[in-house]
Amino acid sequence: MKELNNGRKWIRLWLMAGLVMLFVQVIVGGITRLTGSGLSITKWEIVTGTLPPMNEAAWQEEYELYQKTPQYEKINQGLSMGQFQFIYFWEYIHRLWARLMGFVFIIPFILFYFKGYLKGELLRRMMVVFFLAGLAAAFGWIMVASGLVNRPWVNAYKLSLHLGVALAVIGYLFWTYLKTSRLQIRNINVSFSSKWLKGLFALILIQIFLGGIMSGMKAAMVYPSWPDMNNEFIPSVLFDSSLWSINSLINYDATAFMPALVQLLHRSTAYIIVLVFIYFMIRAYRNRFTLDTPFYKSLLLLGTVIAVQVILGIITLVLSFGQIPVLWGVLHQGVAIFVLLSILYTLYVYKERRGIYDTNSM
Repeated sequence: MKELNNGRKWIRLWLMAGLVMLFVQVIVGGITRLTGSGLSITKWEIVTGTLPPMNEAAWQEEYELYQKTPQYEKINQGLSMGQFQFIYFWEYIHRLWARLMGFVFIIPFILFYFKGYLKGELLRRMMVVFFLAGLAAAFGWIMVASGLVNRPWVNAYKLSLHLGVALAVIGYLFWTYLKTSRLQIRNINVSFSSKWLKGLFALILIQIFLGGIMSGMKAAMVYPSWPDMNNEFIPSVLFDSSLWSINSLINYDATAFMPALVQLLHRSTAYIIVLVFIYFMIRAYRNRFTLDTPFYKSLLLLGTVIAVQVILGIITLVLSFGQIPVLWGVLHQGVAIFVLLSILYTLYVYKERRGIYDTNSM
């Protein structure tokens, strides 16, 4: 029994370390994107790319490869070696951290497996985590490759898919961590259906995906105002029927149509999320709201991070004149992770308090 408890302890520490590293990776990815660094390394070398250029000749070779990219030709022509090394640094750190995560996941996995700590559902869950992590890496390179031909930046849709899969890894790993934590949840009565919580969860997923597309399109720079959109609540470009076409969807950088549409959807989804959460709080109040119950504490946590995220989104938006503010953009992306984890925790507590999960099974 002591050995089993020690195993659970080490498993939980391992999962938490993975969550922290994944969070850092998403933050570094955000900095990489906002500083325009993602296309600075033009090759995908899993092993030999571990070390950065070690001498002047190696740096010159990397720089010459970058000079052949559309980003250099259309945006960064004349970039100095020092400036190139700056953007190279962030992409290199992003890739290096991914390699470190691989070691942190794989080596303990092998050790825990042979010690018998990983079996049954937990083993299956970790295999899903590995699959999703590999998928995120693959989408990462597909995303980078999309910016090495024709367009001087990565494809917005592929960027959003890369971010979405990365957050799927975080969310799935967090859910696995909760199931191994053996939380003691009091059986309390909640007066609304789980469909509302699941609906809010779906809205948050949609909102994060829209945020990724908006980021990839740099849509905030097109309409950097709030609560209106350049003195309009619905941009007039959306009323041009000729722009409602597949061509506008694909060539989203040709007109203001797609940035306007995506930003309008992103804003509208945020408003809906806030209204749904207010509904939750009204029902919670009618249900004799008390701070000592885990479910209501989880609701308060969720409401807090949603409020912070809305404020950060507005600040990032109104400061996006000419370029996206790196600090505020990264903070907005980082808190999006906490919004995701908070709704997952709320869902877990809601279901656990009804005895749906057996915490002793993992």
